[in-house]
Amino acid sequence: MVSIEEQIQATINKIRPFIRRDGGDVEFVAFEDGIVYINMIGACADCMMIDTTISDGIEMILMEEVPGVLGVKLASEREIK
Repeated sequence: MVSIEEQIQATINKIRPFIRRDGGDVEFVAFEDGIVYINMIGACADCMMIDTTISDGIEMILMEEVPGVLGVKLASEREIK
């Protein structure tokens, strides 16, 4: 059986080419309590559209394709336990 984290990685790998077109990339950091934590890299890290990219793109696709995903946040918003 494929783990949720493996499903998240596979879905991010499907999204990645679209993000790379704009000179950026996305990195999976962790999955905790239904939230996927990511880092945006390259041009995406400083982009004014980062919130839209995450909420209307990455989050929407992950929530649709991976059962158990409730949201996506930047790793910098993660509370270390």
